[in-house]
Amino acid sequence: MNNELKDKKILVVGMGRSGIAAMETALDLGAEVSVQDSKSLEEIDPQLRKTLEGNPVKPWLGCVPEDIGQYDLMILSPGVPTDLPMVEDARAAGVEIIGELEFAYRLCKGSFIGITGTNGKTTTTTLVGEIYKAAGRETYVVGNIGVAVLSGARQASAEGWLVTEVSSFQLETTEEFRPEVSAILNLTPDHLNRHKTMENYGKAKARIFQRQSRDQYCVVNADDPVCYALTEGCPATVVPFSRLKELDFGAFVRDGIITIRDQEGKEISLCRADELRIPGSHNLENALAAAAIACFGGIEPQAITETLRTFAGVAHRIELVREIGGVRFVNDSKGTNTDAAIKAIEAMKENIILIAGGYDKKADFTPLIEAFAGRVKKAILLGETAPIIRETAEKMGFTETETCADMEECVARAWACAKPGDVVLLSPACASWDMYDNFEQRGEHFRRCAESLPL
Repeated sequence: MNNELKDKKILVVGMGRSGIAAMETALDLGAEVSVQDSKSLEEIDPQLRKTLEGNPVKPWLGCVPEDIGQYDLMILSPGVPTDLPMVEDARAAGVEIIGELEFAYRLCKGSFIGITGTNGKTTTTTLVGEIYKAAGRETYVVGNIGVAVLSGARQASAEGWLVTEVSSFQLETTEEFRPEVSAILNLTPDHLNRHKTMENYGKAKARIFQRQSRDQYCVVNADDPVCYALTEGCPATVVPFSRLKELDFGAFVRDGIITIRDQEGKEISLCRADELRIPGSHNLENALAAAAIACFGGIEPQAITETLRTFAGVAHRIELVREIGGVRFVNDSKGTNTDAAIKAIEAMKENIILIAGGYDKKADFTPLIEAFAGRVKKAILLGETAPIIRETAEKMGFTETETCADMEECVARAWACAKPGDVVLLSPACASWDMYDNFEQRGEHFRRCAESLPL
């Protein structure tokens, strides 16, 4: 594809990390590049304005390009809905429409691992990346984890591996994407404001394996019936993993030991489940998935075992940021949906003061409130969904809620309510976009607020 783009007209839509990477790559390959973003010149970040002004691009900021049919290729950022009128008009005009993931795949010489699911993607992707590095492989950890796929794709040699966290938004715009190993970790309601139905959401996730072949692998959660059902008709070899039962083939726990059984029935014992440093049953599932991905991706058992024993987790996912006066402050800003927040609550052994709320993705918060029983003694709420969560809680008989204006107030109130032995847990059950650019920014703000509390 490198030579095919010279002098082609390309429109990059959405100027986030992936959009900027797509713009720079297309320019490097000699394309004539235009960019579009819903924000006007005055609204965009000053650093982005400087980047655009320093590149020979035609900007369409806060407006739609004239003559959308003039473009040979439209590259959509993940956050851009595929049913926007501008996108529909381009499709009707015969413009090819792909995303940054597909663009990177077509340019890359190396091999891909694609990891998707509602929750656990970042932890599993990071863990797989660490296993591949420990095995001496040329490794790039990219994707929805916060690093543009193109950044690794353009560096990778033919021996390189791109361990890629893949969202449903990214998968919507794939055409040729074909990972050597794919994985679907779980499937629970999320992003229904965009996908509308769980069926549509599942179909988007299933695109991760649609172009694989029998000699490739799809790792899937056998304990999640909805998730496992997605692999019906999967062209790849389906490798199940289970935390709850022994399997004839795949990854499972037997007598407390993480075990792999291959197609011939040969078993590999890796490590004890209680040796994992990442807490919670959901992280045991993530470890099983990572072990299966690595094993069927050709990694030696020793590298898998050593990494499982030493991996300490990722930032913003059940991350201890401070302990003061016997109270632990735990940052789970990556808990951007109800299922993720429930898993964080279940992973805590202490009484919890929960900080939750944020951007409204039209989720049902009933399961979240059900998880409070015997665990959450107070919920401190913020953001768009604060009144929705509070109303749901009160209808279900949980009245220990309080609404705050910002993170500083939330942390201060939580500290005032906490007693030695409690944990203040930020696990919002919502995206961050009503108050922050991303969950990382929200998590760092929580960290700073906790660290600023007086001794």
